[in-house]
Amino acid sequence: MEPRRAIADLRELDRLTGGPDGAQRLCWTDDWVRARAFLRDRLGEVGGVSIDEDEAGNLWAVLPGELDGTLAVGSHVDSVPNGGWLDGALGVMAGVEVLRSAAAGTADGPRHSLTLVDFADEEGARFGRSLFGSSAVAGTLEPERLEPLRDADGRSVGEVLGEHGVHLDRAGAAATRREGLIGYLELHIEQGPVLERERVPVAAVSGTAGVERPRFTFAGQASHAGTTPMELRRDAGLAAGQTALAVERIARGHDGVGTTGVLRLEPGIPTAVAGRSELVVDLRHPRTEPLAAMIAEAREAARDVAADRGCEVTEAEIWTIEPIPFDERLVAAALEAAGTERVVPSGALHDAAEMARHVPVVMLFAPSTDGISHAKEEDTPEPDLERAIAAFGRLALRVLRGEVL
Repeated sequence: MEPRRAIADLRELDRLTGGPDGAQRLCWTDDWVRARAFLRDRLGEVGGVSIDEDEAGNLWAVLPGELDGTLAVGSHVDSVPNGGWLDGALGVMAGVEVLRSAAAGTADGPRHSLTLVDFADEEGARFGRSLFGSSAVAGTLEPERLEPLRDADGRSVGEVLGEHGVHLDRAGAAATRREGLIGYLELHIEQGPVLERERVPVAAVSGTAGVERPRFTFAGQASHAGTTPMELRRDAGLAAGQTALAVERIARGHDGVGTTGVLRLEPGIPTAVAGRSELVVDLRHPRTEPLAAMIAEAREAARDVAADRGCEVTEAEIWTIEPIPFDERLVAAALEAAGTERVVPSGALHDAAEMARHVPVVMLFAPSTDGISHAKEEDTPEPDLERAIAAFGRLALRVLRGEVL
């Protein structure tokens, strides 16, 4: 393993698809296609690797081995708009380096086959549905739930994906790719402040938090901002705002996290009371019971606020996933490879959560500077990146040799 080579690849990817405003690898865009082309170029330099894409747009690169079964490593190269240079891409480029090492014969004897996977649309930034590619592989993708989704320009998910050769009604066929997999490993930045604060260079991840992501739509009455008395208003915007504050209170009360990152008002002008509003809520908790209580209380708050303000409210589920624990054997092996004793849960979503439904999974985290991610300021010191990539390589080679699973 040569961690600095992986870091150089990350820098070059950033040069190609980033800039002063951060990473611009929004999935299903030209910049994402450019990132994929760069990845294919790097993979083409590894001898003996075959490359193709599945029905959900995931890219797979396979290096055959002598032992039965295949180990998967990977992550995603897509980013949020104005995102960071490491989020997702670190795991992909570290996976390329694992492929290089295995192809060079450094696995010390017979090994399992190895596949790198770059999952499509992990972020869900364009249509709100995270983990698109990995959920197709896991068999949890429900195309009928995606069909109504539109991006900020009003384009349908089916139209946009079709331009990239992906068809919703056939995306589920990607599930055949998990056949023969013995495990999945992923390296990622923490995206939070814990490891930096504790001065931990690499940590094992115990699992991912569960998520409830609904859209609440409030219907009131649009009216003139200057002539409508305050007591007669049916303000859908204030109903959404009051619900957003309730979500914050609910999350704090359960030691979870709650975010209302999308708020749309209609007609959306200064001189009119909002007659319609949409509020997208994101609730997360590492345990099932508190998460269930959070979503129930958020629904109750939305109903109560709507009634109090003379509005009607409807709910549409955008996405949900339960808390997912990772494989205890792999967590122990990850700790050994990391050379630390720190195990942390992940509040962020990762493709590993979908893969863990069917195969043993573990993740490694590198620290994030100031805990910042999904922003142009996202960073990790290079010495920490080197240690994390080296630890990931040690873990992968142990699993490849059949020493863990």
